[in-house]
Order: sequence, then structure tokens, then C-alpha cells
Amino acid sequence: MKSGLICAIPSKTAEKNLQGRISGREPHAPAHSFKRLLGEHSGKHLNLCKSRYRSRLRFALVNTLEWTDDGVRFVDQTKLPTEEVYVTCKTYEEVADAIRTMIVRGAPAIGVAAAMGIALGVRDMKADDVSAFRRGFGEICRVMGKTRPTAVNLFWAIRRMQKRFDEISSRPMEWIRRGMVDEALAMYAEDIAANKAMGRNGALLMPSEGCILTHCNAGALATAGYGTALGVIRAAVEDGKQLKVYADETRPFLQGARLTAWELMKDGIDTTLISDNMAGWMMAQGKIDAVIVGADRIAANGDTANKIGTYSVALLAHAHNIPFYVAAPISTVDLDTPTGVGIPIEQRSATEVTHLAGKQVAPTNVKVENPAFDVTPAKYITAIITERGVAKAPFNESLRELVHGAEMAAK
Repeated sequence: MKSGLICAIPSKTAEKNLQGRISGREPHAPAHSFKRLLGEHSGKHLNLCKSRYRSRLRFALVNTLEWTDDGVRFVDQTKLPTEEVYVTCKTYEEVADAIRTMIVRGAPAIGVAAAMGIALGVRDMKADDVSAFRRGFGEICRVMGKTRPTAVNLFWAIRRMQKRFDEISSRPMEWIRRGMVDEALAMYAEDIAANKAMGRNGALLMPSEGCILTHCNAGALATAGYGTALGVIRAAVEDGKQLKVYADETRPFLQGARLTAWELMKDGIDTTLISDNMAGWMMAQGKIDAVIVGADRIAANGDTANKIGTYSVALLAHAHNIPFYVAAPISTVDLDTPTGVGIPIEQRSATEVTHLAGKQVAPTNVKVENPAFDVTPAKYITAIITERGVAKAPFNESLRELVHGAEMAAK
């Protein structure tokens, strides 16, 4: 095992047995009955998946997204924290729009949402023959792929659904519909399991007591449940560590103020909100013991794309000799992108900067730059926490070993 990699990788058998339990089927067995997946029992099946994990938690986690008979149900994150509103997307186009408009956001949640959107489109597709069915599937994947370009989990999810489609495309169309829904439900449950494992791995790195700074929202709202960066904090608190959290507000979309503070307060975790430009001063005063953030894409060398402002926080942490951790699932690691230079950065609407809560706060027609993400060079990252283990420098070795270990376990 290379020096940059710590923590054991779960056994191949344990992983397959876990996937069999959470998806409701034995490893390598056919998907369960069409009625169970697409009919009246699909909601019960998904609730069972959730209860198996959430029953172990003392935290009141929100239902970020879920599969229902009527469509894919999301908590509308644009309405939080003042309103807890749920919307049901009844077509794959509506799911794509929910991703695009950030009703659902966070790389892991985007991946699962895309898978469910594809499954919804396939389930409801009107096609007379396999050829038309295949063309329709291709169009669904194309629409999903144009929603959020930086989040690599989106494309990982699309590829996985495409792979599953190819595996079962010779079957009757009803079998294909059932298989696509089954795959999306498995991805949902696997994400929750990955977050829990990630939390356990990362909790070991947290101090026994102290203050943790986080940027943006990498919690239950950014995943199928539990969270990545906030999942590490939750696991550490569950282990008895006395942690407090400083949450950057995260301009311009205020995910830290609206979402992270809301999540942690619901959990009863001591949380202090600060504006982004206060982070350095908090560090200088000795108020920050560690920084932990999520990720939207991690290049092969460890360069990490995350919400705009993360790079600045990493530089401040480096200047104050504070450990800077990234928590993300293996699906966020993109070995096909050698360095952060190759990560596409989404540009969002100028109104996110010129307006606040619908009110204009900047001069009309002022020029605006609004990149949604920045890239933190690997040299400023202390460790990358995944469900498979913790990677340390040299990341191009430790990350590759983690990814290949995941691929081997999946076979």
C-alpha cells in the first residue's frame, strides 16, 4: 500500500452483500418484480432503504430527494431556510430543470437526481420498438448532461445508467424500464452508505474538541443523506467529540447561510455564521482548528473544484498552518482529468451577484463575473476523505489506488 493512502478498503464480499441488501436483491440477481419497482410498493421499498440508515442516527436529516410513484420529489433548496417546500418532478425534463436551477444541488445529490430523472424518463417513455426506445434514452441522457458541467458525479451517474441500459437492452422493454429504476434506487442507497463510511473515516482526523470551518454546503442537502464534509462532522460528534462549526455564508448563493447553518442547527450542533471575508481573521485569532469542505470534481493529481471561495479559504488555512480537508465520494474523483486546469468551470447568471433576495444591490449594467466554482491546488490540501479511505500526497498515487480498489470491489 502506498504511503499516501490510509484506512482500509472494505472487502469485496462485504460491499456486494451491502449493495444486495440495500437494493432489495441478492448480488448479481435479476431486479425484483416490475410491480414492486414501478407500482404501489416502490415508495415502501425506498422508505425501507432510508430507515435502515437513518434509524442509526440521532440527527433529524431532511429528505433531500426521493423516488415516488408520481415522480422524483425534492426539497426546494432555493426556498430554505425560511420555507421547507417539496416539489415533485413528473418528467425527466422537470428533473433536469431542478438540477439546473439548483432546487437540488451538491455533486452527489446531482448524480443521484440525474439517475432518477433518467429512470423516470425511461419508465414513462412511449416507444413502439427497441430502436425508438434507444433513441429516446439517448435524448434523455443528452438533456441531463447539459445541466451542470462542473459536477463530475453527474456524468458518472449518466455513464452508469448508460452501462446498465446496454447490459439489459436486449431484454423486453418492460424489463428495461424496471432495470433502470432499480439502478437509480441502488445508487440512492449506495450514496447514503458511502456518506456514512466517509464520515467514519474523516471523524478520526477531527480534533477531540475545537472549531471546524466549512464553506458552502456539503451536508445531507448535497447528497442522498448524511453528507460529505458535514457527514464527517456528524460522525465525529456521534463519537463524542466536542466540535463547534463556523459556517461561511458562501456568496453569492448563500449556501452556507441558508443551508449549512439550517442543517446543523436542526442537528443541535453549535454553529456560528460568518461572512466569507471574516474567515482569515477568525483563523488569526486562533478560533479555527481545521477546515473541511466538499468537492464537485477532484482531478487525478488532487486539484479540487468546489464552490467559489474555497481556494481563498485553502490559502488562508495554509498561511495559518491549519489542516484543510476535502470530503467526497469516489465518484467525484476524475482520473481522466490530470490536473485542475482541465476542470470546466460553470458560469452562472449575473443576477446572482447583482441581486440579493430578489432586490437589486448593484448598479444596472455593471459588468459581472460569476464563476460557480474555483480550483484548489492539491498542495494546499492536507487529505482527501472518501468512503474507501483517506488519500494523502502524493495524490496521483493514493487517489488512483482508491479508485482502482473501488472498481475491483464492484466487479
